[in-house]
Amino acid sequence: MASHIHPSAVIEPGAELGLDVEIGPYCFVGAHVKIGDRTRLGPHVVVDGVTRIGAENLIVGQANLGGPPQDLSYKGQPTRLEIGDRNTIREFVTINRGTIKGGGITRIGNDCLLMACCHVAHDCDVQDKVILANCALLAGHVFVGKGANVSGACAAHHFVTIGAYSYIGGMTRINQDVPPFMVYEGHQARVRNVNQVGLERAGFTRDDIEALKHAFRVIYRSGEPRSRTLEQVRADAATRPVVLELVEALEHTEAGRKGRHRESLRETFAKLGAERILGEVKV
Repeated sequence: MASHIHPSAVIEPGAELGLDVEIGPYCFVGAHVKIGDRTRLGPHVVVDGVTRIGAENLIVGQANLGGPPQDLSYKGQPTRLEIGDRNTIREFVTINRGTIKGGGITRIGNDCLLMACCHVAHDCDVQDKVILANCALLAGHVFVGKGANVSGACAAHHFVTIGAYSYIGGMTRINQDVPPFMVYEGHQARVRNVNQVGLERAGFTRDDIEALKHAFRVIYRSGEPRSRTLEQVRADAATRPVVLELVEALEHTEAGRKGRHRESLRETFAKLGAERILGEVKV
């Protein structure tokens, strides 16, 4: 079917629309935007910059996608925003495109829900099936693992990693990496327990959940030094991938700076951004 474009919408020459796309009243779609099949834009949506949106997304209204990064180093380079398939993006959500120093691309995966007034800053990488509740704020360079659930009014410091299938309690300040599979909450925030409800809903086996509970008790309740507990858990769970994923995430955090693994990757991101966007190969 042909796309349905409201007469008041502005579609700049060069924009590419897939089949059966709906563009609502007073939308703006920039010249370097590509929108996949059956995606729907509600009223007053702005999609700008070098932005790629996949198929069957619902962008409810008043969202601003692909705007320039809120970073003083940005000088108009053609950095990108990539959004996957079947996402729901609600009212007043803002998602900025990347920066050269951060790798050049902001990414949203598939099957995510971004509730009203969320902000995803430049160079963030949000994996599949993530939920960002109302007014959740991600600073630049944040990584959010698959299936993570970030509650309302949370704020993530730049370069933080939020682990897969973790649950962040409402209004939590996230200034360090969040381990996968855990509940993280409070002031100061800390790991509280295994995210059992979220893991059950995601289809994890009882054995995996019990193994994570055992690892949680050893790491967070034994009182032993972190290096010793991680070594013990790794040895106990050599054939349990979910536990090894937890151990590796914690080891990466320990090797990072200020409790944030991605802080140690700044030079890597800058080199990648120069190669992707500017075509430069830095040695």
